[in-house]
Amino acid sequence: MKTVLIGAGSDLGVHIDGAKFGPTQLMNDMKSTYQGEMITLSQKENIIKSRNLSDRRKNEYEIDQFNTKLYEIEVEQLKKGLFPITLGGDHSVAIASSLADSLVHEEIGMIWIDAHTDYNTFESTVTGNIHGLPCAAINGYKCNELRKFHNGNIIDPRKTVIVGARSIDNWEKDNIKYSGITVFTTQDLKEKGIKTVMDEAFKIAGNRTKSIHISYDLDIIDPEIAPGVSVPEVDGINEEEAMTILKEILEHIEEVSSMDIVELNPLRDIERKTEQIALNILATTIQKVEQEKGIKKFEKKY
Repeated sequence: MKTVLIGAGSDLGVHIDGAKFGPTQLMNDMKSTYQGEMITLSQKENIIKSRNLSDRRKNEYEIDQFNTKLYEIEVEQLKKGLFPITLGGDHSVAIASSLADSLVHEEIGMIWIDAHTDYNTFESTVTGNIHGLPCAAINGYKCNELRKFHNGNIIDPRKTVIVGARSIDNWEKDNIKYSGITVFTTQDLKEKGIKTVMDEAFKIAGNRTKSIHISYDLDIIDPEIAPGVSVPEVDGINEEEAMTILKEILEHIEEVSSMDIVELNPLRDIERKTEQIALNILATTIQKVEQEKGIKKFEKKY
């Protein structure tokens, strides 16, 4: 199966600048070796970005405009039978990429790899950063304003698994409690083992679904190892563990129809450490998909 790289250059979902440059950085790294198509979407240069921490709906209109265009691109590529790898940008771009997959394949599950659960709503958010709301929006848990462009199914929270969480806001915990999603923490990864957690994640996300969307946030990695993210969280996993998670994803690649790699912030990176890890994840994924993933038949599982 052929891949297509979709650069989603937006950092409107967070008050910190820099993630919008992540896709360009990775695409430049891939230019000499990648044979597939690269599509780039960037936020408008004339946007006056809100960074006001008391603004609970920061850049909502601009994010909706960006994600509407991204969604259209993703749908078009999926309908061509391609495997989109969406490069962020902050994690709000995943609203478009995942729901596009849900539109085309109708019933999909999702595995959300992230230090944060991203399950805030406009009522519960403390920062007003919309990159803390996308998983809730994708699951149809309030946040209707963030998916106005989507006319298909939401992704069932009971088929959604968050892997690697270690920073959950207090009010966000209530959202998670009543949502039906499954959360594995960083501690779960260390105590149960990555293979055990990922096997269970695929079992849940793949239960009676046609395919699975993967969203991989680089902030799951400890900032001592991968400092180039907008909102780092201490006590993360190491590079070897990050690649082991990828290995487990690629073991299940026949079940996967699209993937995100998000939150690379070159302005915060040190000696391009995070960029190199992201590039390794990207290149390894492309190789596996294009060399070993067959023509996918999306048959409903029962």
